[in-house]
Amino acid sequence: MTETFDASKIRQLINRRKIIWRRHALERMLERGLRRSVVLDVATNGEVIEDYSADRPTPTALLFGWDKERPIHVVLSLEPDGEIAIITAYEPSLEVFESDHRTRRKP
Repeated sequence: MTETFDASKIRQLINRRKIIWRRHALERMLERGLRRSVVLDVATNGEVIEDYSADRPTPTALLFGWDKERPIHVVLSLEPDGEIAIITAYEPSLEVFESDHRTRRKP
């Protein structure tokens, strides 16, 4: 699998304001009390913990970062026109992820 989502590429697109905010992301952010600035900070400075470069129609990735003491995940995609689409953002559940907030629990 080719790694599409390196941190510098994501940072470059966000700094150039090549961002699409999906309706789903905005609705979930409102429900979860997540500000755009927090989501952009995680997208810009976070760690790519899952890279789905083979996803179609667009490659996606899961990023992990922090909002002060709160762990945050951001799912984004690389659009064909070279923009980053923010798909959703949430606080990872310990039922799904290990205590490191990076590793999925085994079923």
